[in-house]
Amino acid sequence: MHIAGSVRVVVSAAACGLLLTTLTSCGDGQDAQKGDARSADAQKAKDKARTVDLKRIPDVGDRLQSQIPDASRQVVAVYGAGKNSADSTVVLYTKTGSTWDKAAGWKAHNGKKGWAADHHEDDKRSPVGVFTLSDAGGVLPDPGARLPYTESASIQAPHYWAKSHWHDFDYVIAIDYNRVKGTAPNDPTRPEGQTKGGSIWLHMDHGSGTSACVSLPKSGMEKLLRTLDPKQHPVVVMGDRASLQA
Repeated sequence: MHIAGSVRVVVSAAACGLLLTTLTSCGDGQDAQKGDARSADAQKAKDKARTVDLKRIPDVGDRLQSQIPDASRQVVAVYGAGKNSADSTVVLYTKTGSTWDKAAGWKAHNGKKGWAADHHEDDKRSPVGVFTLSDAGGVLPDPGARLPYTESASIQAPHYWAKSHWHDFDYVIAIDYNRVKGTAPNDPTRPEGQTKGGSIWLHMDHGSGTSACVSLPKSGMEKLLRTLDPKQHPVVVMGDRASLQA
């Protein structure tokens, strides 16, 4: 009996030791969680610093930065994931006084083969550069666009395309690459010739790469249409990240 009692004492002591160890470990976990929270708060502050009161458009080098007109107070930046990637991110920046703020952002797609510094017809790459944004339109009625808006069934994607693409052009904003400003987005005139390509738009996304356009969600297109204002001289700065930073 005495032996059994000793065993019970040892077991109890061991259990208490285990309990103490467990409690100590919990204390360590709380400290770690507090540290993680502080790190997260610091990252949020850092991220916020990169979205407000910006002196320039982030991650765009001097070459393209200098091509943004001084009068422009709205910039749509398209950050391509890579030279040969169809994935990108679209960010809308607006200027107040002398600084830029991030107004909105969306996941997006560009040419299915990536980007080209010298775009040509049917190369399946989006052109790198800075381009004005002057005209908009679509199959759907004007959602309250500030840019001149052309509603027309002639803009509709052809129905011999995959069904997932049929609504691509419900809303479009023409990128002023090899086109005549002040015309409907689907005007076929190409001042630099057919081989340079054209009809490159911001339009609604179908979930994968495009022929050369930039596509984003319907909510993003509606936001851009209701925000981009000719009086603010909007432009798009677009390219893969390496080309943008060059």
